[in-house]
Amino acid sequence: MPEPPLDPRLELGLDREQLPRHIAIIMDGNGRWANQRNLPRIRGHIEGAANVRETITYCARLQIEALTLYSFSAENWKRPRDEVNALMDLYADYLVRERPTIMENNVRLIQIGRRQGLPDKVLAELDLTQQMSAGNTGLKLCLAINYSSRNEIVDAVRTVARRVQAGELKPEDIDEPTIGNCLYTTEVPDPDLLIRTAGEMRVSNFLLWQISYTELYICDVLWPDFKKQHLADAIRAFAARERRYGAVTRDASNHR
Repeated sequence: MPEPPLDPRLELGLDREQLPRHIAIIMDGNGRWANQRNLPRIRGHIEGAANVRETITYCARLQIEALTLYSFSAENWKRPRDEVNALMDLYADYLVRERPTIMENNVRLIQIGRRQGLPDKVLAELDLTQQMSAGNTGLKLCLAINYSSRNEIVDAVRTVARRVQAGELKPEDIDEPTIGNCLYTTEVPDPDLLIRTAGEMRVSNFLLWQISYTELYICDVLWPDFKKQHLADAIRAFAARERRYGAVTRDASNHR
């Protein structure tokens, strides 16, 4: 049985409206975690995958609308072949193993990224898990696998170009919603909070269109060590910020 929803006021000291609707995470530091312990790099990925369950469950219990996890970038194909093969095996196994968690927590799985190039076994398990969870109404879990934000924007522009070519759309009618509705993430709102673990100060070709006004939270904790309390700290930090979207505060406008 799934655990009951958490009261954010009791859990975090926050009202529900102070929580981010959509949290995106760049799960960095698996390899470093393994290297620090003189373990094979894949062991770090295994520990990182195990850590995902706690993150998903916590977000589901907080009734967060969407969670996007940067799992495998299009650039990651450049890694050593044995590491890539092990990662693909890990993804396939993970999707099978975590189906009970996904279903018990009313989570809906959405894959974002290009399907071309992914092994058949990964695609099969992705498709089955997405089909099984399609009717779930809770947390939308977006797994970014074989993902590149630049590729995503290219694919969106190609979709718009085909609509123009077909006479369905005039070039002068193309606007931000036109592009946004052609992105992989059309089913979820733009992220409110982007977390990056392991202390790196870059976004690594992740959700470049969507994070225009996203709050960034960088922490030094390596992903396998990133626990519920660290996510809670990130959410509290988000709630303490003032989101102005290019405007100024009332106090600032009175002191021009």
